[in-house]
Amino acid sequence: MPSSVSGLSTPHESLRDVIARHGLDARKSLGQHFLLDPGITARIASMAGRLDDVNVVEVGPGPGGLTRALLDTPATSVSVVEVDARAIVIMNELAASHPGRLHVVEDDAMRRDLATLCPAPRQIVANLPYNVGTPLLVGWLRQATEWARLTLMFQLEVAERICAPPDSDHYGRLAVLSQWVARCGIVMTIPPGAFSPPPKVQSAVVNLIPHTKQPAPALFRAMEQVTAAAFGQRRKMLRGALRGIGGEALLEAAGIAGNRRAETLDIADFDRLAHAHLERLSPAS
Repeated sequence: MPSSVSGLSTPHESLRDVIARHGLDARKSLGQHFLLDPGITARIASMAGRLDDVNVVEVGPGPGGLTRALLDTPATSVSVVEVDARAIVIMNELAASHPGRLHVVEDDAMRRDLATLCPAPRQIVANLPYNVGTPLLVGWLRQATEWARLTLMFQLEVAERICAPPDSDHYGRLAVLSQWVARCGIVMTIPPGAFSPPPKVQSAVVNLIPHTKQPAPALFRAMEQVTAAAFGQRRKMLRGALRGIGGEALLEAAGIAGNRRAETLDIADFDRLAHAHLERLSPAS
């Protein structure tokens, strides 16, 4: 007899039984590693903070472990975006038990503007596919004004790159972009054995809470160009690494010595570089 999972009022099969019934084997091409422990998925949902009156978007729900945990919160709605047709069938079954509250979207999250799926206030809570986690995050950072919070699971190494301080091994372009627009922190680590199949690395959940003031799109593009150049050749001094976008003139405008290297700059330094680069790109008024 099926038992209740994560405190849902309607009985559900265990996730393992759901996976078996639908033949939902995890596919490497989709970066799938399913999280089946309801205790862990409930903890991840709790890491998103108070979800009262919040609309939640989840990417890559798979068999729906985290989806069930999110539905067990006071969230106003949960919208799931899934590219795997096998998982869509499972999500539609779950949606039938939650009419009007769980919305299922069959699409590639890389191509979809997720902010159009539900009204604000909205959050993203997701166990991201390993193969697209970083580009998805950068896309959401570009539109950080749309999100109250992002609670995302990555490989631990990626999580460390997001949260790394200056002049540390993991500090780079992803840290600058993330910390420039949001307050970032690792809030939970998860061992490989919690997943089916187990990945070869540890995973971690990162909370990103966007700052109240956000850069305009043009300034964000300027920051992307500056960080790509600065960290593209990490061993070079900045006067050489930034030569293609202004070099010494750009550094002088930002008040930064040309013999420094990218990993020694803090977020405020990069902010000045991005503003100086945007100024150089803008036509004279």
